[in-house]
Amino acid sequence: MARLIALDMPASKRFVDLVQRAWSNGDAVLPIDQRLPLAGKKMLLDAMAPSEIIDASFTASTLPNGRPMQDGDALVIASSGSTGSSKGIIHTHSSILSGAQASASRLQLSASDHWLVCIPVSHVGGFSVIARALHTGAALTLLPAFDVAAVQKAAKNGATHTSLVATALTRIDNSQFKSILLGGSSAPANLPSNVITTYGMTETGGGVVYNGQPLDNVEIKIVDGEIFLRCPMLMRAYRGDQSIPIEDGWYATGDLGEILDDGKLSVHGRQTDLIITGGENVWPSVVENSLASHPMVNQVVVRGMPDTTWGQRVVAYVVLNNSAQTSEAKLLSDFRDHVKQSLPAFCAPQQIVVLAEIPQTSLGKVDVKALPSHNS
Repeated sequence: MARLIALDMPASKRFVDLVQRAWSNGDAVLPIDQRLPLAGKKMLLDAMAPSEIIDASFTASTLPNGRPMQDGDALVIASSGSTGSSKGIIHTHSSILSGAQASASRLQLSASDHWLVCIPVSHVGGFSVIARALHTGAALTLLPAFDVAAVQKAAKNGATHTSLVATALTRIDNSQFKSILLGGSSAPANLPSNVITTYGMTETGGGVVYNGQPLDNVEIKIVDGEIFLRCPMLMRAYRGDQSIPIEDGWYATGDLGEILDDGKLSVHGRQTDLIITGGENVWPSVVENSLASHPMVNQVVVRGMPDTTWGQRVVAYVVLNNSAQTSEAKLLSDFRDHVKQSLPAFCAPQQIVVLAEIPQTSLGKVDVKALPSHNS
């Protein structure tokens, strides 16, 4: 019977060797986030119930209470999801292969390419880079963590492709790569042509929509504003007894979006992010895009906050350009006027919060809990 093997180590060639060894034995792997404290790792192991753990010294230990996997299972990725509760998302060899094949087809990958892993392999974005390289026989360089100098060195040593989050993209010379897959938070404006925005989630094995266009064998539909996906990259199940939001093969993403006139998918954000102010629906991403075009704005995140009059008010958290020196009252007036040039007045922010930086998670997503107004 298939077992689950926990790999408690950073990305390395030995990590990939252990993945391949587990797969050849018919077992599945659980990569453990190296940034977790000991208590966090224990909670993860208790929830995922692997049968064995291999640590950074490559010492293998049998664990009690290990739960078996189904034949064909290859990977369990731990994801907190939007609720904060730990989920173990199970992918099969078939779903991983489908993702690697579709990505290889879209990017025209071959064995002559060279992939760089510099984001955590405990997340699907990092692990899927390994899958792509193994599928095409491409060279593979693995870094234990993102490091600007190490990334630049890898590019000089022949790395042609990588996957990043937006914060990392701004810190490197992206022209050194043939292509960069960009996941995580909303993409910056005016991206170079070699940077490809991806949309997907752990449940779909990572990005299945590149630059708004679905990969081969990926279907999209919009139901009451929510994005549904149907594709062979979809997970088999959650670890444990959690139900899967799937009907007739369609996965309910919980994201809001629309199909534009050119056929591309436009993602507005999580359903839970939708702001309802005075009975009007406001998508944060739309307001963010408008504010991002203001010359004083370096970065912006828009969220809704409870409001006794409007139900919710539109709040813009902004990082200003260095040259920007003005009062928040003047900023609010300027930003409201700017937004109202392209959007209805109810979309204009009712509050401005100036930050030194936008707090982000390790995945490059906005850390909503760390936004100051959410803690006050």
